[in-house]
Amino acid sequence: MEVTGRTRKELFVNAVWAVFDIMIENKAGRKAANRQKKITVEGADVADLLINFLRELLYLFNGEQFVTGNCEIIEFSNKKLQARLTGESFNNKTHLIKTEIKAVTYSGAKVEKIKAGWRARVIFDV
Repeated sequence: MEVTGRTRKELFVNAVWAVFDIMIENKAGRKAANRQKKITVEGADVADLLINFLRELLYLFNGEQFVTGNCEIIEFSNKKLQARLTGESFNNKTHLIKTEIKAVTYSGAKVEKIKAGWRARVIFDV
């Protein structure tokens, strides 16, 4: 996955959208989110932080059937972020699994400043 954003916060929010776009097709369209989660993630640097953040989203999906629909970054630094996630429970009548992501990897992971803002590259095990 390669994702961009004007700011680092926007990059991370766009990464959430990209992950769920890869994994899920919502057959009913977007509806009002009825669940909220607040998460805190830490990392050694920005790339590690992104990987740990995506791993937490994947855990919430696989472990708690939580489909993230929106992400608001509350606190953000190079080594820590806190986010409020809104979403819904997975429902096989309205959600279609397009691609199963088994893991977020460090292989080829990169977060870099570019002319238009920020770009990240992450490889998943599928």
